[in-house]
Amino acid sequence: MSIEIKKSIKPIKYKTAIDYLEGRLSNILKHKEKELIWILEHSDVYTAGTSSKDNELLDKNIKLVKTNRGGKITFHGPGQIICYFVIDLRKRKKDIRKFINIIEKTIIESLLEFKIKSFADSKNIGVWIKRNDEIKKIAAIGVRVSKWIAYHGFSINLNNDLKKYEAIIPCGIKDRGITSLQKLKKIDYDKLVNSIIKNFIKNLEDEVV
Repeated sequence: MSIEIKKSIKPIKYKTAIDYLEGRLSNILKHKEKELIWILEHSDVYTAGTSSKDNELLDKNIKLVKTNRGGKITFHGPGQIICYFVIDLRKRKKDIRKFINIIEKTIIESLLEFKIKSFADSKNIGVWIKRNDEIKKIAAIGVRVSKWIAYHGFSINLNNDLKKYEAIIPCGIKDRGITSLQKLKKIDYDKLVNSIIKNFIKNLEDEVV
């Protein structure tokens, strides 16, 4: 499978990343470029998806970037692994829910390699951890599909500042918290990015028609 893998060392501005994804989408439709998996990090930014509501922004002083991905309000910042992609669903099953399942499966499999058990929830998109009867989000997912090209991505909390989520109702969910991998288990996660890429490609290959 011909997917370009891109890894950025320095933080990428949110708008710069989205413009790049949309440019790649356009070129894939014109058969000019490959599909893309892009690992990066953002500086602090709050983004609002297409189903977000004003009352989910608790601190009205923060700057909110409106975006065309699905989902509600979330936060991105240093210490978070962000995986953006531009994937051609015309080569696979044209099923958006199935594609989101692939993302969830990729994250769950990758975390399991570090002996962290997580799960998906059919009612709440994302990946979750249950500890001491508390359910907390470890990974957020936001996807947009245009002409059966899926783009935007998912984020996994590694060691980011969780207090930043206090300014919002993350993903519109009030009764569940947010956690990070370093809060769950203080180990070396340097190889996590490679696990994510490996599992994502494997799961995408399984869906090629």
